[in-house]
Amino acid sequence: MIRKTLAFTRILLIVTGVVLLCGVPARAEMLDLEKDELKLGFIKLTDMAPLAIAKEKFFFEDEGLYVTLEAQANWKVLLDRVIDGELDGAHMLSGQPIGATIGFGTQAHIVTAFSMDLNGNGITVSNDIWKQMRPNVPMKDGKPMHPIKADALKPIVEEYRAKGEEFKMGMVFPVSTHNYEIRYWLAAAGISPGFYTATDITGTTNADVLLSVTPPPQMPATLEAGTIYGYCVGEPWNQQAVFKGIGVPVTTNYDIWKNNPEKVFGVTKEWAEQNPNTHIALVKALIRAAKWLDEDNGKNRAEAARILSKPEYVGADYEVIANSMTGFFEFEKGDKREMPDFNVFYRYNATYPFYSDAIWFLTQMRRWGQIGEAKTDEWYIGTAKNIYMPEVWKMAAQSLIDDGYMSEDELPDTDGFKAPTGDFIDGIVYDGKAPNEYLRKFAIGNKD
Repeated sequence: MIRKTLAFTRILLIVTGVVLLCGVPARAEMLDLEKDELKLGFIKLTDMAPLAIAKEKFFFEDEGLYVTLEAQANWKVLLDRVIDGELDGAHMLSGQPIGATIGFGTQAHIVTAFSMDLNGNGITVSNDIWKQMRPNVPMKDGKPMHPIKADALKPIVEEYRAKGEEFKMGMVFPVSTHNYEIRYWLAAAGISPGFYTATDITGTTNADVLLSVTPPPQMPATLEAGTIYGYCVGEPWNQQAVFKGIGVPVTTNYDIWKNNPEKVFGVTKEWAEQNPNTHIALVKALIRAAKWLDEDNGKNRAEAARILSKPEYVGADYEVIANSMTGFFEFEKGDKREMPDFNVFYRYNATYPFYSDAIWFLTQMRRWGQIGEAKTDEWYIGTAKNIYMPEVWKMAAQSLIDDGYMSEDELPDTDGFKAPTGDFIDGIVYDGKAPNEYLRKFAIGNKD
């Protein structure tokens, strides 16, 4: 394959017949790429950062890839364009490859070999709702104690219902982490977020709180207009509400599920099969970008926030993006707290596609009726293995080790499953190898 020359990336010196790469580690032989010009999609959120950094720091070019990044209008458009082949791959909601593959909504076999980040979301309510919630929140030294549970919201929801009024909140997509997180938060306090049924694709059957879809960048304006009273979204759209003085974040998804998977990089199964080396090269570049984002206790985060503030990426003010990207999070105006793990891109094996992460999303799809009938544990595990591709991640990581960009001790020691954890806001323990047992633990939700 003929390759383009990147004279601005490195200098090639011929010394006694040996090619030396100045300023970079000695590299293994480059992969023979099936396709080297790619168009990748994303939504304007800070967790698209690995894509932006891989481009800005020439990690894509290091792998022989020439990548165009293109912002998409919403998650449905993004998914449709990947399926149609207009995009080679994209920054996706963790639930999108899963929902598409099992046929909830658009039917298509989407796979992922790279998890883009952990955490990164928040739940924000309007100033008026926060004013009503605040007296119900435990305080310490004059400040709210976190995590704030939905118990503080429950009396307000009940008051609305008693008056015959709907309590409306927003999330970004039916198979988004945000939908499952806000549902989890509400249900943990005994508030029903509603169910999906064969005749109700809105998921509002028997709902105490009506959840509707709003694209992330539109969340603050929709809140300000009074169309919704709160929302769950990724950054920078919670901090934007604080900066605009229109809302107060009350919790983050770090408190709902500590170090939860948030976004993935998705491609179609067909694309992965047709472009195996290109797929590995893409994952290599993204792993390097994730490592750059987290290395040396976040020394690069301020630079990353400046890059993301560019209009072609997230396009929000640097100060808004930097608030969470540099290890802080502001709740009430002036209540800025250290949250070093609000955005995690590499630590805790964040980039590895664990089967147990996929299974958790499947359990929530069943819990709320998006999966309409009981499934065996074997079905959950087999479905996860049909979508998540840790074997591609491992090949990419090994190549990075060969290139000198990673070390052996950075590889996770895993069979594809994380250890059982009770790091949820309600303390319920999740074991990815026992999904039906997990579902039976909830007071609200389908049980098999």
